[in-house]
Amino acid sequence: MKGRLLNCFLTQCRIITGRKSKLIVPQMISERIVPITRKIDTPQFRALFTPELNKLNDLFVKNKFQLRMAGGAVRDLLMGIKPVDVDFATNATPEEMKANVDRSISAEKIKCEMFTREEVRMLNKNGEEHGTVTCRIDDKENFEITTLRIDILCDGRRAEVEFTTDWQLDANRRDLTVNSLFLDFDGTVIDYFGGINDLENRRIIFVGDANQRIQEDYLRILRYFRFFGRLALDGKRHEKSTLEAITINKDGLKDISGERIWMELKKICVGRLGGDVLTTMLQQCGLASLLGLPENAETSYFCILYERFSPNIEAMTLLSSLFTDIEQIEVFHQRCKLSYAEKSLAEFILNLRDQAKENSCSILYFQNVLLHEERLHKFTRKKVQTTREKVIELAKYVMAEDKLINELSMWEAPVFPVGGVDLLRNKVPSGPVVKLILDHLFKLWIESQWTLSKEELLKHINDNEWGEEKRLEKLKRRHSSADRQEVL
Repeated sequence: MKGRLLNCFLTQCRIITGRKSKLIVPQMISERIVPITRKIDTPQFRALFTPELNKLNDLFVKNKFQLRMAGGAVRDLLMGIKPVDVDFATNATPEEMKANVDRSISAEKIKCEMFTREEVRMLNKNGEEHGTVTCRIDDKENFEITTLRIDILCDGRRAEVEFTTDWQLDANRRDLTVNSLFLDFDGTVIDYFGGINDLENRRIIFVGDANQRIQEDYLRILRYFRFFGRLALDGKRHEKSTLEAITINKDGLKDISGERIWMELKKICVGRLGGDVLTTMLQQCGLASLLGLPENAETSYFCILYERFSPNIEAMTLLSSLFTDIEQIEVFHQRCKLSYAEKSLAEFILNLRDQAKENSCSILYFQNVLLHEERLHKFTRKKVQTTREKVIELAKYVMAEDKLINELSMWEAPVFPVGGVDLLRNKVPSGPVVKLILDHLFKLWIESQWTLSKEELLKHINDNEWGEEKRLEKLKRRHSSADRQEVL
């Protein structure tokens, strides 16, 4: 596979069945597409040309290779957005990128390494098998460059590739037309599949046959919805044929890892048009169970929360509206491999949401919840997500007023003045009784709206409220001791 070039055109892949279904490249066709071109010369485009990028391009031109910007960066530039990341594509293989190739001689007669000779440092080489080389120019800027390629074997999760020198073949393997664009360094956009027109009309469709594109990588189902939300004008206006292809092929998501599913899903939830997009995914395409979500999940409250708070709300806060019990959160966690913070946030909201709705106008309620949670974290020592963030998300979930949420975010929480050491100094025996007394004193402190001092609280060490529990604890230990003696 390495270094092997393929220069032909393909129509569609046929499915080979066996222990694992795979897609393979079948027929080759000779039809060529004359690409649509368009010139751009925008401030966002010109801003990309650092001395390091110019040096990289000069290096490829000098060695008679083409280097172009590809995919999402071109799409963003056409929309007047400066891209955060720029991917590059080239007709040079990884070996040719590393070597100064005289094309009149064979690869075996390569004289010296291009990047080495030009003092270009190679970084991560793990991507070379799939055609990706990462280099660093003048120790200032990194560039990721990928050889033009086609997929020759696909199992719906990953692909085996062969390299090609044909730009149309590489564009043909990309997922969406708006992501299949190339851009020369002179500002010429090269468009083989109508991506420019689709972008202008905010039309999100797959390149070529939607079924084939999805079967090559089933995660493209979720990528479609993410880009639809990002680019579409109407959150409900999908191409009918696209949704049909997604519905037909949705079971392929079963073989996609939970981590990859969750990475896309949370971007969809908090992204543009998130409410409409998720509703289409679950109710029209039936993806709920494949994502670990409840089969008949109702999205109306999700949409209400989204409209009110997006993008300033956690994906798990939004998704909590789909769950009716803790068990459903566990199912979702098993599918998507949530972090501790994400899972605990959903559980926190479900446990308190009914009570919080009744107190949605009370800043005192949320302040006391915050104090309770901070005290709890001192015992569990699992402070992955700050307590304040969790309580603020709870306030958002129950549609608290902005004024309350802002006040809660700025509130300087008082510190409970009594600790276990204080009780031991006052001759309270160590053991479970310490926690019982602390719980009682904390309750008194909350009821006083945090006004009782340490001295005032310590006067309540011997209150009857915890005395009965202390007596029962002693009885329990006495019976436990008697049981052990009986066994002996």
